[in-house]
Amino acid sequence: MRVLFWYCDKFGWTPTIKTLETAPVSDPEEHEKVVVAFVHIEPKDIQNGSSSETKLVKNAKWLARKWDVKKILLHSFTHLAEEKAGPEQAKLLLDRVQDRLVKAEYQALQTAYGYFNDLVIEAKGHPLARIFKEF
Repeated sequence: MRVLFWYCDKFGWTPTIKTLETAPVSDPEEHEKVVVAFVHIEPKDIQNGSSSETKLVKNAKWLARKWDVKKILLHSFTHLAEEKAGPEQAKLLLDRVQDRLVKAEYQALQTAYGYFNDLVIEAKGHPLARIFKEF
């Protein structure tokens, strides 16, 4: 798994091009004061015993605490490596991560899955505003 975390003063998306036939209709959204995780899920991440899911949760919570925010947004971003997990399995992993964050009392969200999205990003120029992790 590879993750590019951004702390954003504002992050929004508008679904534009549907990439998965089964993707539900999705509306544009915009959020303020949010940690955004651009997540690339690899085949090894969905295997039994993979610790990537837990590491994603822990790192997202750590960065949210650093910025004193309770909102974490998961964005499927299959552009950080060559190998990628199948879309159904990747979505299930993102759903599990979202559930775990909600149970930890974070407001966890996902961007429109199965779409290319137009993005609006306002981010601080700060060392903790952009962090790359590989698990």
